[in-house]
Amino acid sequence: MGREPKIIDILLVEDNAGDALLVQKAFELGRIANHIFTVPNGEEALKFLKGEGDYAGSPRPDLIILDLNMPIMDGREALGKIKADPDLLSIPIIVMTTSDDERDIMNSYKLHVNCYITKPVQVRDFLEVIKAIDYFWIGVVSLPGND
Repeated sequence: MGREPKIIDILLVEDNAGDALLVQKAFELGRIANHIFTVPNGEEALKFLKGEGDYAGSPRPDLIILDLNMPIMDGREALGKIKADPDLLSIPIIVMTTSDDERDIMNSYKLHVNCYITKPVQVRDFLEVIKAIDYFWIGVVSLPGND
């Protein structure tokens, strides 16, 4: 099954610079170059999504990859606020976090996350997860506003 390349805007909400770099490099290794915008916490993510302050004119992302455990505003609170906003709720969100706590998983789905992934510890496995995200969410799924 050949897939037609498409370039999408991804908002990566991740406070760990090493993990953010791994995500970016893994997408670069794919067949297409997506536009990845990185912010360090939920508060900055909401500013980006609303085009506030330094993020004036920022694009509406086609996909959000969200960590849960971050300072200032964690991913749980950000997820709730994004999915409660009628202008933002249609943006698919992938939670990618170190937490495999059943409560985090259940609460994320109750807040309408589209996918929950526990970050692998090994770099090779981490890269495989990003390839799977690329293949499925960019190559297979029809994203709102990107067809």
